[in-house]
Amino acid sequence: MPYANLASSRIFYLVDGPEDAPWLVLSNSLGANADMWSKQVPELSRHFRVLRYDARGHGHSPATQGEYSLADLGGDLSDLLTFLKIERAHVCGLSVGGLTAMWLALTHPQQVDRLILCNTSSRIGSNESWETRIDTVRTNGVEAMAYEFIQRWLSADYLAKQPESSQILIDMMRRISTDGYAATCAALRDADLDAQVHDIVAKVLLIGGTHDLSTTPQAMLALTAKIPGAQYHELDASHISNWEQASEFSDKVVKFLA
Repeated sequence: MPYANLASSRIFYLVDGPEDAPWLVLSNSLGANADMWSKQVPELSRHFRVLRYDARGHGHSPATQGEYSLADLGGDLSDLLTFLKIERAHVCGLSVGGLTAMWLALTHPQQVDRLILCNTSSRIGSNESWETRIDTVRTNGVEAMAYEFIQRWLSADYLAKQPESSQILIDMMRRISTDGYAATCAALRDADLDAQVHDIVAKVLLIGGTHDLSTTPQAMLALTAKIPGAQYHELDASHISNWEQASEFSDKVVKFLA
């Protein structure tokens, strides 16, 4: 399996698509891994050199000790691009992956071409809500809570009509390290880019979900208003919008990047 041994982490990654195509990086949400983008890869890899990776403490990327910060997660992405000799890439991130993408665009703008921010915000949740999540996960473990979490990931309609597809995400979450999950919750607890996002210079598309309870359409519209020239598109989906509306999501990404 391909790994990048970076300054402070060991990151698993996958690459698909033509070698001469523009790079597009996909950054996963809390509790997921690179497989959450599997419905996008067949279409996106027709147009782009697609890089997926497991954020630290997720999937095949081992958890590091202690709590994480957004700078840790963003630094991993920056270092991964450098490791792979990618000078500049389009970056698409969902939830904490979106925050990671924003951090990269603000801190290393030379590495970012266009930016796609999905089901995310410059500030997600509150200190209290993340502290509660950390305590609960530490007590019960991620595996025992996977089905509860999935009800915030996917709409009730999708869960009822697509049980097999939903189960894939449930099983994906079950395999996440409890340490990695809790440490990433700490990064979300402390992350706040609200006062900085107006400095993003990349062209930005935001994609939200009508039924998203974690990063609501209202929060997505507020973020859109703060980023100069940003566009917003809303899908009939919950938090993992790329999974529920895979074709429309991929189509919107391709058209924006074209």
